[in-house]
Amino acid sequence: MNDKNQQNAMHWADVYAEKIIREKGDKELYTCASGITPSGTVHIGNFREIISVDLVVRALRERGKKVRFIYSWDDYDVFRKVPKNMPQPELLEKYLRYPITMVPDTTNRADNYARGNELDVENVLPEVGISPEYLYQAQRYRSGMYADGMRQALENRDAIKKILDEFRTEPLPEDWYPISVFSSFTNKDNTKVIGWDGAWGLTYRDEDLGKEETIDLRTTPNAKLPWRVDWPMRWNREHVDFEPAGKDHHSEGGSFDTSRKIVELFGWHAPVSFQYDFISIKGHGGKISSSSGDVVSLPDVLDIYTPELTRYMFACTVPNREFAISFDLDVLKLYEDYDNCERIYFGVLPVSEKRRAYEKRIYELSQVSEDVPKMISYQIPFRHLCNLLQIHEMNVEEAIASLSDVKPEQMGRLVRKATCAKHWLEKYAPEDFRFHLVKEGETKAGLSPEALKAVQALASVVEEMDSLSADDFSSRMYGCAKDNNLPTPDFFKVVYQVLIAKDRGPKLADFIHSCGKKKVLPILKRYCE
Repeated sequence: MNDKNQQNAMHWADVYAEKIIREKGDKELYTCASGITPSGTVHIGNFREIISVDLVVRALRERGKKVRFIYSWDDYDVFRKVPKNMPQPELLEKYLRYPITMVPDTTNRADNYARGNELDVENVLPEVGISPEYLYQAQRYRSGMYADGMRQALENRDAIKKILDEFRTEPLPEDWYPISVFSSFTNKDNTKVIGWDGAWGLTYRDEDLGKEETIDLRTTPNAKLPWRVDWPMRWNREHVDFEPAGKDHHSEGGSFDTSRKIVELFGWHAPVSFQYDFISIKGHGGKISSSSGDVVSLPDVLDIYTPELTRYMFACTVPNREFAISFDLDVLKLYEDYDNCERIYFGVLPVSEKRRAYEKRIYELSQVSEDVPKMISYQIPFRHLCNLLQIHEMNVEEAIASLSDVKPEQMGRLVRKATCAKHWLEKYAPEDFRFHLVKEGETKAGLSPEALKAVQALASVVEEMDSLSADDFSSRMYGCAKDNNLPTPDFFKVVYQVLIAKDRGPKLADFIHSCGKKKVLPILKRYCE
């Protein structure tokens, strides 16, 4: 997954940290921002923005800068669509056009729909070393905190309309206002603003009921700015210096283009930004969407990938490059890539100095804590770990106990990796990758006379395996086939049938050693009776 073209360059997070300092000046405090509307399950694509900001925040802090990392929950947005994965959709449909904080949580996780989705993220982000300051926009709007910002937008109504019209094929209507209202009669946004008194009074009409009402921007809990005005208003209020956005926002004429102009009307300048690309799920294709309900969340990813490897996938990929999260056999390759990165960091895998410097930086940014581990993790390939788990009937403790050289400092990371391997085997591993050792009482393999003698000979070799070197064991194992006139491929197939009831399996000599005499010999002895 490494972008080899970057091996001779500074890491992209460091590039943007220096750009922020250069463009925003040497400040006492830098503000980096991210945010999302919790309209459904917050998916791994949304996480790309969160961790992209976190990586830049770390790069700034490593330069001795004080940084405020804010994450905005845009939970005063409209509930527009019921995601497929939400229970009681017929109940949720009754709340369409409400603010999402007024929609019930049909999963019973929280007080409202938005909060349930927020908690799913807030509870898991610390696992990957991310702890931003959360801003809840519904609370801020409803408390009157943004009254000045809303009035400022109304005062600049004509200028804002002119900017927005630059990027529209048809201009906004003359009676357009840069503000929207949730009806106090129905809680829905089916309203039209029909007047403003030049100060704090705003008059709107409920289009469903035909009722009109005048509200005070300082006290109303019902008014808010539309996204393209709300975003720059908040940049100004929070003095945001850096905020990336997806390519939909960064497209020509998108919300970033309009916001960078509108923010000047509020008295601030657009933050440093970059465009990040979408993430797909291998086998799904296309952009994943919270509103569709067909999503993969961060907890789903952490079920299969360790926190460090999860961070690694983003740290080693430039933000404007699309990539897929894989749950198939690519998982093995991703673990291998991360292990190699770690070996390079600790000097175990020799590479050029340029590559070492780049991989070292990726490894540092991949760690959950800003303090890098003092010791390399236990270097066991993910494939071998999967084999050990299956040998030990998916018991993580027993599988790890079979490894005699694990140091105490390595244990925590190894347990997490083994747990991820177990989850992958149970949920995603292809059938030909899975196996179990044949148990007493299971049907024996039907063997030819030559095959039977070869298996009996192998049982004798296994009896002595603890006193044999690896080379001697391998040589004598092959001799079992040769001495009984059985071609080696046929011998392997027979032994796999005997041990795991499959025609193929892990590399045989290593597999038998991993299983150990205590597990293998009783299975072979069934053919010696």
